[in-house]
Amino acid sequence: MSEAWLTMTASDLGRGIDAGEIDPSALAEVYLEAAKAHDLSHRIYARMTESRARAEAKAASERAKLGLRRGLLDGVPISWKDLFDSAGVVTEAGSKLLDGRTPEADGEVLANTTAQGLVCLGKTHMSELAFSGLGLNPITETSPCVNDLEAVSGGSSSGSATSVAFNLAAASVGSDTGGSVRIPSAWNDLVGLKTTIGRVSVKGSVPLCARFDTVGPLCRSVEDAAQMLAAIEGGTPADLKGAGMAGARLLVLETAAFDDIRDEPKAGFDTARNRLEQAGAQIMHAEIPEVADALALSGILFATEAYAQWQAEIEANPEAMFPEILNRFRSGKDTLARDFLGAWAKLESLQQVWAEKTAGFDAVILPTSPILPPNLERLMSDSDYYVTENLLALRNTRVGNLMGVPGLTLPTGVPSTGIMFLSAPNSEERLLRLGAAAEAALG
Repeated sequence: MSEAWLTMTASDLGRGIDAGEIDPSALAEVYLEAAKAHDLSHRIYARMTESRARAEAKAASERAKLGLRRGLLDGVPISWKDLFDSAGVVTEAGSKLLDGRTPEADGEVLANTTAQGLVCLGKTHMSELAFSGLGLNPITETSPCVNDLEAVSGGSSSGSATSVAFNLAAASVGSDTGGSVRIPSAWNDLVGLKTTIGRVSVKGSVPLCARFDTVGPLCRSVEDAAQMLAAIEGGTPADLKGAGMAGARLLVLETAAFDDIRDEPKAGFDTARNRLEQAGAQIMHAEIPEVADALALSGILFATEAYAQWQAEIEANPEAMFPEILNRFRSGKDTLARDFLGAWAKLESLQQVWAEKTAGFDAVILPTSPILPPNLERLMSDSDYYVTENLLALRNTRVGNLMGVPGLTLPTGVPSTGIMFLSAPNSEERLLRLGAAAEAALG
């Protein structure tokens, strides 16, 4: 029976604990042993936190016996992207620039989940300083895609996604600045939630671009995403009961989203869209030209802030970085202040137009990524391929970051493809209800 625990949703594990059928200590041991035994674990976990996991699981077991559980996920083991501070445990954000960095306290979201009784299994590998959507990291480790071991897993929350996809964690917490929760979720057939900027605390996490950084869960179900969102922000889970697709108004974004799309992501999206329509959704299509204008601002907005954040560390030790990541950071080196501020002013006006044009819909839908996970060896040997695939990987997800809205990706049934739902700022609860209805329709 314990082997079956590894493939259960986090919520089902919580119900098993609540019913007295699963002991949190035994559950933690099953996950810890699975990670130790797995051939690819060293490419997924940067480091395990076994002592902490056992102590937290023991406390959860005692609460369960006393009827004092703190929530549905009390006692459920999860993993953490290695940019969230964990007290006394090295946190390096996938970079040798931060070699040996050991925080004294937990980041706020880790502290929140600990207070809710969740069990920390360990810290997972990620793209270097979170600045790539591919998940390629020759500096530390590159996590493999669950559907193609010779391909990358998506980034930057690569190990977060693969820890769940390879059944080495029940759920995970990652960050999303330009798609870093949603890309690895889609490429590993998971549910991934990007939250609204500012909704979930980033205090005690290694930054990339403060104006875009968000925190979100990578999970096996929409219910898990709702429960995990509540855990990381110390709130109440969205009520998903009775969620239905009938009458939902969905807008297919035509601008940019389907440019250069590969056959499999297009097929996955088309299949998902048809099922949503069969379930009663009203689906319309429209161009929103302002999306293309916003995407054109991506380079100056992301790279300039990222380089400003890490300039001192980068220029003190540039040889410690993977050249492609170094070049991406340095592309923001010479931006003039007037150009950066002008880009932000323009983006804010585009966000207003987006809000007006999408206001009558429950969500905007589009393929999560227009490509499949690229081949690892080719990325290492072909610079042009690396640049092209990296930009394409993040193009569709960046729409949500640029427009300042939450996004939810669901698997389509075609391996390593996702359908993404974008809704209004701070509407995560409604987005999750819509996601639960879509999940049921997609089967």
